[in-house]
Amino acid sequence: MIDDVFVFDLVVHLHDMSEANLLDGAPWSRHVRDMSLGLGEALRPLHGDREEFDRRLSAETMGRMVFGDPPGTEPTDVAMAQVVPVFDWYDDWWAPVGLQAGFARAYPGRALFCGGVDPGFRGVDAALEHLEWQVAELGAVSLKFYNGHVDRSWRCDDEKLAYPIYERARDLGIRVLQFHKGNPFGTENLEQLHPGDLQRAARDFPDLTFVIHHLAMPYFDECVNIAARFPNIHLALSATVNFTPVRPRLIQRQVGELLATVGADRLLWGSEAALAGPPRPYLEAFMALEIPDDLREGYGYPQITKDDKRKILGLNAARLFGVEVPGTSAGIPDERP
Repeated sequence: MIDDVFVFDLVVHLHDMSEANLLDGAPWSRHVRDMSLGLGEALRPLHGDREEFDRRLSAETMGRMVFGDPPGTEPTDVAMAQVVPVFDWYDDWWAPVGLQAGFARAYPGRALFCGGVDPGFRGVDAALEHLEWQVAELGAVSLKFYNGHVDRSWRCDDEKLAYPIYERARDLGIRVLQFHKGNPFGTENLEQLHPGDLQRAARDFPDLTFVIHHLAMPYFDECVNIAARFPNIHLALSATVNFTPVRPRLIQRQVGELLATVGADRLLWGSEAALAGPPRPYLEAFMALEIPDDLREGYGYPQITKDDKRKILGLNAARLFGVEVPGTSAGIPDERP
């Protein structure tokens, strides 16, 4: 907890950016890897962590970073390790299945496993088989998708490629589907990660929750418009709120727009550890965040309240995944449409 606020970090990634994981023959694989490392380097000096990250991250390293040593000495109460099925430049994907599941096993009661599949990798049938294995054998409670690729992109509203996966996930008890949008990992086309293809999907699967990550930057306005109209679309602030300490004006405006247009009930916290470093400095910056008077007067934004921060930092995600919050007798009821 931080200042008596429960923290559910929806987005941590145990990545593998080692030389051994770079895909042989993939153009610009080192360039793409260095792009990711460069983003992390821009943020990590905020808290002095200079550890090398061009390697396969261990559960122990992530545990110390997120939960502390011993666990419970850092503000994060629960964290979800998310697969990132980027296969264009990485042999075992950027955030491999085994690493994320291993982290959840290493920290029972604190860590959850979000699996990931991709119909463009080896086809729909293979994706369905992989999905069933991740749920049955590894305990996946959610799924992460990355549909933009150099040669094998697909749309999130594709009835033949995407919908069979959503249907099987629902049959297996998965109700929250998560999507990387905007912010390409490498040299794939930016527009392939536009959030517009989630509109039909959300309409066709009203009983599922769709989470858009990274506010689909640079498609922020489109992302906000979509979320405002679809009650089963939530927004993860991952890789955006990290810039609160270094680009406060931008984040103040974005958070103000989100509160005014979408509301605090469907906003979710994500730290992007380990790439961005330990979550603590970002949590502290977010707890101190206020919407300045000139933005409130000029745009009609509300002030962010501590209740808003409670929802964003933990209560909303706890509701989605039925996680018990200290001070309550049971998990927060699931109020998804």
